[in-house]
Amino acid sequence: MALHPEAGKAAAEEQLINVALLVSQYFSYQPDPSDPAQAVSFGTSGHRGTAANTTFTDMHIAAICQALAEYREHQQITGPLFIGKDTHALSEPAMITAIEVLSANNVKVVIQRADNSSKGYTPTPVISRTIIRYNRGRTDAFADGIVITPSHNPPSDGGFKYNPPHGGPADSDVTKIIQLRANALIAAGNKNVKRLDLKTAMASEFVSEDDFMMDYIADLEKVVDMKAIAKAGLKLGTDPLGGAGVGYWQHIAAHYGLDITVVNPKVDPQFGFMRRDKDGKLRMDCSSAYAMAGLIELKDKFDLAWGNDPDFDRHGIVCPSGGLMNPNHYLAVAINYLYQHRPEWPASLKVGKTLVSSSMIDRVVKSMGRDLAEMPVGFKWFVQGLSDSELGFAGEESAGGIFLQRNGETWATDKDGFIMCLLAAEILAVTGKDPGEHYNALTAKFGAPCYQRVDVAASLEEKDKLSAMDASVVTSESLAGEAITNVQTHAPGNNAAIGGVKVSTENGWFAARPSGTEQIYKIYAESFNGESHLQDLIKEAEQLVAKIIK
Repeated sequence: MALHPEAGKAAAEEQLINVALLVSQYFSYQPDPSDPAQAVSFGTSGHRGTAANTTFTDMHIAAICQALAEYREHQQITGPLFIGKDTHALSEPAMITAIEVLSANNVKVVIQRADNSSKGYTPTPVISRTIIRYNRGRTDAFADGIVITPSHNPPSDGGFKYNPPHGGPADSDVTKIIQLRANALIAAGNKNVKRLDLKTAMASEFVSEDDFMMDYIADLEKVVDMKAIAKAGLKLGTDPLGGAGVGYWQHIAAHYGLDITVVNPKVDPQFGFMRRDKDGKLRMDCSSAYAMAGLIELKDKFDLAWGNDPDFDRHGIVCPSGGLMNPNHYLAVAINYLYQHRPEWPASLKVGKTLVSSSMIDRVVKSMGRDLAEMPVGFKWFVQGLSDSELGFAGEESAGGIFLQRNGETWATDKDGFIMCLLAAEILAVTGKDPGEHYNALTAKFGAPCYQRVDVAASLEEKDKLSAMDASVVTSESLAGEAITNVQTHAPGNNAAIGGVKVSTENGWFAARPSGTEQIYKIYAESFNGESHLQDLIKEAEQLVAKIIK
């Protein structure tokens, strides 16, 4: 994908969404049950779409919530259901739909109260942590949760994901049940969806408000050495990118005595303050140097700075030593630091990574004598290992990560952008070097890989062809001038299908898979032999995919 000439520049007036029109479309448009593109579809992070093309509407969310209520009853999940929402324009309407349907099904819904600095928004990791805290020690009446967010997707998008009582993203077995039932309900015109009007629902015994924010903040010292950060007197900066955690940082700073400056406190469903991403679109991707250009320009004003996406499950670390870190680089640094600075962690703890994350992680893990658990893309694959405290850390190449509490107990089972950012401050406070400097030390020891992801537009049919391929599609014995050492269609960590293929050589690899949330397919590639070798890997990968989907 060619770099857009306006990448990194301010948003253009004409690309800002019409919020009133989008919300009207959400409540007015009805999906066509005969069109697969308009069906409920749970990808790697729940159901996503936009009202503008009838892929995320009131009818979708009502059907999903009815299906979820029926699933909870079948599974005898009788505790409260915590609901969080981010700052996308469609999140509030979807919250209303969820409250109306779930309360009519006698589900006890708990939402964030809006009369404090949270403004009624709740980050993904806070919902996960709240579920974990509530269920710890219980034997029945377990809680679960919903997060209404399309993550870093453009302002016009909406998203809805379910977190069962384990606190993390629902696995494919669960989402398939909900998806099939929701689509059956839509096909019947949602006539079997129970619903109350909002005023009646809010006055019922089934809807209550609570404050998830302060309990989460008070627990942060259990997972990050907040005293070390405070003692170091670091000057820290953050750009919440208008996300759900925008009101959290001031309380974190006050609670732990930290010097944190929020450089952009705005919440705007148009996200008009954003810089344009590499393709010229507005996308709140804290791992993109183009979207994060505003904070990067301020890097020299802080000892360390960071940003987060709208639901705060991702992180972007900005260091004075080198600007915005590549997510893969920071994951390697975080792993190298944590497994040497958590004395209460057992030596048996494994390291979790996705199959398309950097092989630098493999080299770091091997040097520490730890075991690697390599999984398919999707954080749901890490939930069990985090719940059982078998994984000390789990991370993915798209700037998502989480780790155990300092005593080795489970913190949460979904990505947590807060603690990944605060860990960067801990690393600087404890070692005197920022994460960028630590990564440079790793490259001196293990080599400096070149990594790139290429996104290509794809239809549903093309994505289906790509996800169905097996190892037999690779007939060559060499790749980019090196002998092929491995062809994988299943992840070694759990033998689950990766929905694509990964081909490896001694000094490089590529992986190709369809996106679970967007109409694109992705090619990932990495080389320890330099940029030219990397481009050769990508070229051969593109040729292979072209043959498969033609």
